[in-house]
Amino acid sequence: MARLTLFSRYLPRSCPRQVSAARRYATASSTPDGASQQRLDNHVKLVEVGARDGLQNEKKSIPLATKIDLIERLAKTGLSSIEAGAFVSPKWVPQMNNSGEILEHILQHDIPSRSPLTFSFLAPNLKGLDSASAILAKHPTAFETETQRLASAAAEGSSGPHKPALEIAVFAAATESFSQKNLNCSVATSLERFGEVIRAAKDADLRVRAYISVVLGCPFEGYDVNPHRVAEIATDFLEMGADEIALGDTTGMGTAPRTKDLLNCLRKAGIRNEDIAMHFHNTYGQALVNTVVALEHGIRTFDSSVGGLGGCPYSPGASGNVATEDMVYFLESLGMDTGVDLDAVADIGAWITNEVGKPHDSSVGKAVLAARLRTKEEGKAGEA
Repeated sequence: MARLTLFSRYLPRSCPRQVSAARRYATASSTPDGASQQRLDNHVKLVEVGARDGLQNEKKSIPLATKIDLIERLAKTGLSSIEAGAFVSPKWVPQMNNSGEILEHILQHDIPSRSPLTFSFLAPNLKGLDSASAILAKHPTAFETETQRLASAAAEGSSGPHKPALEIAVFAAATESFSQKNLNCSVATSLERFGEVIRAAKDADLRVRAYISVVLGCPFEGYDVNPHRVAEIATDFLEMGADEIALGDTTGMGTAPRTKDLLNCLRKAGIRNEDIAMHFHNTYGQALVNTVVALEHGIRTFDSSVGGLGGCPYSPGASGNVATEDMVYFLESLGMDTGVDLDAVADIGAWITNEVGKPHDSSVGKAVLAARLRTKEEGKAGEA
């Protein structure tokens, strides 16, 4: 019965029982400024992870020009946050060996965009952060610090071109097995190392995003991931100074009940919805189902990857991140606002998956392109 109640709220628009998510959330608000509250409740931020998480495990070497082209195309779609690279050892992640050049390009070029952009770079240790910082030091006026970005956002009527903001990302695991396999150390040791990175990044006035992997299932420990342990790690990160916690269903093993249990556990631990992002994989076809649960909980930031690129190298057979195209269509069908151009990301998904030789893993993206082709062919037939 609980499931029926949950999903009946998100029936298609043609169903008389449907109530838009935007209206329901806005009606629940009791703030004086109803219009402002509705905009807040109605807006969903998508963090595009295709250029980093989506590409990092590809065996085929992807040219720097292709990566930059991908980032610049994504910037024009209305996305406001894009993962662009990782300052990690080329020995372990060779695909990310030109992340420094990508950061240089972002700082040296005016990248057209429809909204102020934040570019995120993974830096799992001080060496990685030092490499990023050395590049930033050469272009001190080419980007906005966290303080400057917050001031820009608070300024009413601010318009015109914006400098990009930079974000540093770190990642821990929710299980010891995955931490040992992925980071070659215990969870506790990884947190000590990340604490140094976070403090240094905050000293440089940079925003920090902290990922926690395998929060809903581990390839080595199965479904038995303790949500209280996830809450403890998230709390540790926030106390270190992290601005946002991205909860990763790395293997796609998450289900609606377990997603709900995890988010309830974090709420009881005192972690605010606005400090949480959800990172779902679609291995078992549950990413959008879990997204509904997170929306009901009040989460408004989600990761996605154009074309469904990505996957977990330690989970054989695991498919990629939930596709950006699928998320945009799904969220906006619920009455939510992403600000992202669906046609544009559909084109990008088809292009980049072809470039890297991967299957196009977005059902929505393929449907959008097929419908466009059909309309074009019908138009030609009508002219004949």
